[in-house]
Amino acid sequence: MRAGRQSPARLVPDGIIPPDYAATGTPGDWVEALVRPPEVIAAVRRASRAAAEVLAVVGAAVRPGVTTDALDAIAHAECIARGGYPSPLNYNGFPKSLCTSVNEVICHGIPDDRALVDGDIVNLDVTVYLDGVHGDTNATFPVGQVDEESRQLMAVTHECLMDGIAAVRPGRPISDIGAAIEARAHAGGYGVVRAFVGHGVARRFHGPPHVPHHFDASATTIMRPGMTFTIEPMITLGTWRHVMWDDGWTAVTADKRRTAQFEHTLLVTDRGAEILTVAG
Repeated sequence: MRAGRQSPARLVPDGIIPPDYAATGTPGDWVEALVRPPEVIAAVRRASRAAAEVLAVVGAAVRPGVTTDALDAIAHAECIARGGYPSPLNYNGFPKSLCTSVNEVICHGIPDDRALVDGDIVNLDVTVYLDGVHGDTNATFPVGQVDEESRQLMAVTHECLMDGIAAVRPGRPISDIGAAIEARAHAGGYGVVRAFVGHGVARRFHGPPHVPHHFDASATTIMRPGMTFTIEPMITLGTWRHVMWDDGWTAVTADKRRTAQFEHTLLVTDRGAEILTVAG
């Protein structure tokens, strides 16, 4: 993959309530309770539903010949149509409203004028800021006809996500999630990216707890009902190690082999996990 040309950042209408970083690019570093109050949970549920709807619309537009910038335009418009702000826009200076990660790009790919080609795979990462909170989700889509190795990679990555979700249990440490994901991935000979993790999501876009996707004994936070966080494993055909592009955002696999990712925002319940990023 090579970077293409970027269009200017898209404008957000005045009537849309922005997050704290929209003007400055710098999110506030403030403390948020890990167990969310009922009104925050209700808001995260609404924002997560909106994000899932946007992802479905943008995903349906994936095809050979479409540019990732065009997908960004769709995501931007769909966020605004739901009264939301596209959370990635100017978050720590990110220039676009959507992350588009193609082939060996692990995450945080910046939309540009490169057209997708038959056989690519592309991850679309959508986050919507609505009612004072964020909802975060992503999925990897095939572009036209992809090879069997890529299809299997996407299938296993989704299985890893679902195994991680199944490991969510109140009273258990967050390390259980990574252990479940790693077991599924390693059984098929796949790598699990370590540098990027799931995260708490509510009023803050990214906050505690950190959710590693491999077994990490230091991930001792105990899951409790009322927590909201993401699980978003990045699974690779080869090494789990990454390198960064000069743009400071785009992370790619060190061996340039393909990678896939899927993500949901979850609510910890008395019995396990409720997936919030589902379309209404």
